[in-house]
Amino acid sequence: MFESLMSSEMVTYVILPFMIFCARICDVSLGTIRVIFISKGIRYLAPLLGFFEVIIWLLAIGQVMNNLTNVVAYVAYGAGFASGTFIGMRIEEKISLGLTSVRIITKNDPGELVQYLRSHNYGVTSIEGEGATGKVKMVYTTIKRQDLANVVSIIKRFHPNAFYSVDEVKSVSEGVFPEKRPYGAGVFSWIDSLRFYRKGK
Repeated sequence: MFESLMSSEMVTYVILPFMIFCARICDVSLGTIRVIFISKGIRYLAPLLGFFEVIIWLLAIGQVMNNLTNVVAYVAYGAGFASGTFIGMRIEEKISLGLTSVRIITKNDPGELVQYLRSHNYGVTSIEGEGATGKVKMVYTTIKRQDLANVVSIIKRFHPNAFYSVDEVKSVSEGVFPEKRPYGAGVFSWIDSLRFYRKGK
């Protein structure tokens, strides 16, 4: 009798909440990635992720509704939501989908920086401008997000005191990009190839 009671309490207050927690991590992570895919223009995988997301959510919420007096289940549900959001963002950071525009402003001659970027097959546009303290040079390039860390290190190498900003790019019509790196081949590159590209006006 005692063993049966302990077994029942174990299921109610440990195993069931843990399952709800894991289910919430899965469905919220999928939801976060789905929204990111839509914002990045990857519109073919988003509905598939949405299908699995809602199925898992129904399973989780169903267990909560069947155990309305189980406070531990509520805590597990909320904790799973928070954890799933964090994990989803971390996954998106790792796969680094999409394109990014980098704007560099410097008072010094950017010739070496521009030449170096172009020699590595980055498309670069350089123009003159005027800032608050005088004449400046502005350099623009649109890159794959997975190359951002490398480009930032290049900028700091040539112009450590230069101002630069990074903006997300929704779509492009055409451009110059480095060849795919060996480690870039695989599921992440395949996913990025599903982006929805539109021709510029």
